[in-house]
Amino acid sequence: MTEKKRSIRQRGIYLLPNLFTTGAMFAGFYAITSALNGRFETAAISIFVAMILDGLDGRVARMTNTESEFGVQYDSLSDMVSFGVAPGIVMYIWAFESLGKLGLFAAFVHTAGGALRLARFNTQVEVADRRYFQGLPSPAAAAILAGALWISLELGYEVESIKYLVLILTISTGLLMVSNFRYSSFKEIDLKGRVPFVVAIVVMVGIGFVMAQAEIMLFVIALAYAISGPVLTLFMLKRKRRNRKV
Repeated sequence: MTEKKRSIRQRGIYLLPNLFTTGAMFAGFYAITSALNGRFETAAISIFVAMILDGLDGRVARMTNTESEFGVQYDSLSDMVSFGVAPGIVMYIWAFESLGKLGLFAAFVHTAGGALRLARFNTQVEVADRRYFQGLPSPAAAAILAGALWISLELGYEVESIKYLVLILTISTGLLMVSNFRYSSFKEIDLKGRVPFVVAIVVMVGIGFVMAQAEIMLFVIALAYAISGPVLTLFMLKRKRRNRKV
C-alpha cells in the first residue's frame, strides 16, 4: 500500500457507528423542533429514541472493531445536543416560559450540567474506574425530564400546577450530573456469558412490563438510577471508614 493510500485511509471515518451517533443527534434535534411546534409527547419520545441510538453506537463500534477518537468526540457532541440542549429547551418551552428568568435559569442549569459532565468524563476517561460513572450520566438525566413530561401528558396534568416541581427536577438533574456521586456503569456485567434460563424469562417479562407502561416505567427506572448514586456513594464511604477502623 502506498503512503498516499495509507494517508487517505487514516483520514477517513467509520460509517456504521457514526450513523447511529448521527441518528441520536437528529432525534435530539427533532425533540427541539417538536417542542417548538407544541408536540411535546413527540419531543419526549424523541429523547428516548436518542438514548437507544446512543447506547448502540458504542456497542456497534466495539463489535465491528471500528472504534476511533473521532467517534468518541462525535458521540460527546451528539450527547450534548440530545441530552443537554434538547431537554433544557423542551422543558423551557413546555413549563418555564411563564417563569421568566427563573425558568431560563433552570433550563440552563441542566444544559450547563450536561456540558460540564461530558467535559469531565472526556478528560478522566483514561484514569477513571470503569465500574463507575462520576456524576449522573447525561442520558439518564434527560430520561428523567422526558419521562416526567410524558407522564404529565398521559395523565392529563396541567403544566401550571406542576411547573415548580418540574423546575426543581430540572435543576436537580443538572446538579447531579456535575456531582461527585458514583453511579454504576454496569460494565462489569458479562452479556456474552451463559445465564440460567429463568434470567431470560425475567428479562422478557421486564421488557413486556416496561412496554405496557413505557412512560411510567422509563421515568421510574431513570429516577431510581439517579437516587442510586447518593445511596451507593454513602455506602462506599461507610465501608471505607469501617475498613480504616479495622
